[in-house]
Amino acid sequence: MASTVVIGNRVLLENGHISPAAITVKDGIIVDIKAGQECRTDRAHGEAFQVIDGGDLLIMPGIVDSHVHVNEPGRTDWEGYETATKAAAAGGITTIVDMPLNSIPSTTTMDAFDIKLKHAQGQCHVDVAFWGGVVPGNQLELRPMIKAGIAGFKCFLIFSGVDEFPHVTEDDLHLAMKQLQGTDSVLLFHAEVDGTAPDVSSMDANEYETFLKSRPCSMENEAIKLLARLCLQYKVPCHIVHLSSAEALPIIQDARAQGAPLTVETCHHYLTLAAEKIPNGATQYKCCPPIREQTNQDKLWEAIRKGDIDMVVSDHSPCTANLKLLEKGDFMAAWGGISSLQFGLSLFWSNAVQHGFSLQDLHRLMCEQTTKLCGLSNRKGAIKVGMDADFVVWDPESHLKIEKRMIEHKNKVTPYEGMTVQGVVHKTIVRGNIVYERGVFSPQPLGQFLFRNQEQSKQVDTAKL
Repeated sequence: MASTVVIGNRVLLENGHISPAAITVKDGIIVDIKAGQECRTDRAHGEAFQVIDGGDLLIMPGIVDSHVHVNEPGRTDWEGYETATKAAAAGGITTIVDMPLNSIPSTTTMDAFDIKLKHAQGQCHVDVAFWGGVVPGNQLELRPMIKAGIAGFKCFLIFSGVDEFPHVTEDDLHLAMKQLQGTDSVLLFHAEVDGTAPDVSSMDANEYETFLKSRPCSMENEAIKLLARLCLQYKVPCHIVHLSSAEALPIIQDARAQGAPLTVETCHHYLTLAAEKIPNGATQYKCCPPIREQTNQDKLWEAIRKGDIDMVVSDHSPCTANLKLLEKGDFMAAWGGISSLQFGLSLFWSNAVQHGFSLQDLHRLMCEQTTKLCGLSNRKGAIKVGMDADFVVWDPESHLKIEKRMIEHKNKVTPYEGMTVQGVVHKTIVRGNIVYERGVFSPQPLGQFLFRNQEQSKQVDTAKL
């Protein structure tokens, strides 16, 4: 690969400073960084190097979204690797980590992992890592999957929504966590349990309030009490996905104070949308756990400010339009999931500005911490010599209106249609290659597979799988 120099007047460097810089890239890796006004003389390299000039746009590390449901194979009509990774590239995301469901088979065995790699091969416009799953009876599959480079494992404490990914009991968790002890892997929890929700069968299923009451905060709180106890017992790194209940924050704080290696994420929809503003029948807003009230959202933002929430992700969970039951408007029967992958950077920044957060905060929450979670911090998440040359070139000051015609993910159903957001992506660069520029994608998918704590990406020879 020819060498490239990426230059710009506003580059977010490893030390958090934003300054002019020239970044030299060779074979996809950052090999030199010159910062300060004098770096602009590196334009002279144009004779020998490809030059990518960001001008006055902001250049920062590419976003790493560690919570994405691609659904291929098995439910590719919901979402596939080509469309998901195009949506990611259009949103300044250079790495996604694919969840083990809702694909068929779910990624709960080595055989299923191999099948997933075969289907993803040659389709990815950004780099992709993979989560595995913990389900009843698969504990002996975990260590082989760790050896193969799986990023970690997700489990459900409640019905997952699909029969092929059953939820676990506490006994199942003991077996799994014994296997994970002594490894650097992480166990991710969909933290809701049955047993604390009121009966809403007599209420109107078209009213959002009915669905909200059916998934109260207590379902999350009780689940987080359980996982915090197990995290302390086994000292296996644990991670709470898509936290929506601010009531659970004291439980998390207490567990951490006792030494639990526990991290937590929340999502763009919990930080952007509020229950009071969701129209009845608008099932595009349904997700699990649900979007809660504005007062709850305010507490989530404060928890981010204090460091009690480590990262912000999309939980991109698409489905076909018919499964959302948009015409019927039945919140109780519609599929639960929000599609936001392409717009996560702009959604977060729009709200972060209003709450007094900085670009450095955005970098920490959407690049550094997500990268650390999935074991890729030796390669991703920072502009630093030796790291992959992954960048998003964007305008944090400009605005755009989200319209259906610009949506790259397969099914164009999202609660954000019609919303005006702040932050416009101009270019996305993966390992020195421009994979997206102003609505145009690279002719060939250039993404690679990523494996936890391995130095090099792999383009897997599917003939050997």
